[in-house]
Amino acid sequence: MIVETLTSPVILFFVLGVFAALIKSDLAIPEAFAKAMSIYLMAAIGLKGGIEVAESGFTPDLAAAAVAGLGLSFLLPLLAFTLLTRIGKLGQIDAGAVAAHYGSVSVVTFVTAKEILTGQGLSPAGYMVAVLALMETPAIISGLLLARRGQPQRANAESSGLLHEVFANGSVVLLVGSFAIGLIAGKDGFEPVKPLFDTGFRGVLCLFLLDMGLIAARRLVQSKKLNARLVSLAIALPLINGTIGVAIGTFIGLDTASAAALGILAASASYIAVPAAMRMALPEADPGIYLSMSLGITFPFNIILGITLFSQLALMIG
Repeated sequence: MIVETLTSPVILFFVLGVFAALIKSDLAIPEAFAKAMSIYLMAAIGLKGGIEVAESGFTPDLAAAAVAGLGLSFLLPLLAFTLLTRIGKLGQIDAGAVAAHYGSVSVVTFVTAKEILTGQGLSPAGYMVAVLALMETPAIISGLLLARRGQPQRANAESSGLLHEVFANGSVVLLVGSFAIGLIAGKDGFEPVKPLFDTGFRGVLCLFLLDMGLIAARRLVQSKKLNARLVSLAIALPLINGTIGVAIGTFIGLDTASAAALGILAASASYIAVPAAMRMALPEADPGIYLSMSLGITFPFNIILGITLFSQLALMIG
């Protein structure tokens, strides 16, 4: 499975982006096109998830996975915060901001994992898209509570602004909305738009990961905030979180592919929704730390190795 993953065009395009950035190539994806690809991928994965749930119906597995996802998203930042303060030697504000990233999820990591797992005959249940959407927000709340522990509460106006930022975040709205559309439309309603959202999906994902490889490598090269302790934690946290996620998914009775998906979600780190919330709620936190760790190290680690590791773990204990 490792060889199959590493030779997949999806992964190789990401590696190409990393290589291009490291040799300081002028290769670049226009920002507007990259944003359009992101919108397309989130809409496609949401639609497909909604259609699968429409076909299978609401099940106890869906409810169990949703509860597990919410619990993981809220509690994993506690573990991350402890390690970041004690081993990483970060202050309370920066540790809280980074911890929020490691409790939330990366949509791109999930989309990539779903594509790779499906290609290997391990297709996660469609309801895992709903779990993905549920896991974005609780970690933000948990991280903020950790960062502001013992400090005066923010003004009501600012708190309202933060809540709006969190729940009206574009990725959350698009994922939940497209999932609902797929749920309502069903398989028959999806047929007229299937050529757009199904046939071209893998090709768009390849180009998007090329861009992500460029961004991740350039962010890592430019970072002056990381030391050996933080680099180690950026690899250790996804390993710990992913193992916990796979174990819980297996324990609550999810199928092997869905347990692997829950582990991959737990292992991933947000670099879109959470940074946006942190900029508003914790402007004093250092983006050079939380973005370099989540996007520069954890994201490439999960794309190249993590997906395979957690799927193999799910197969072993499932």
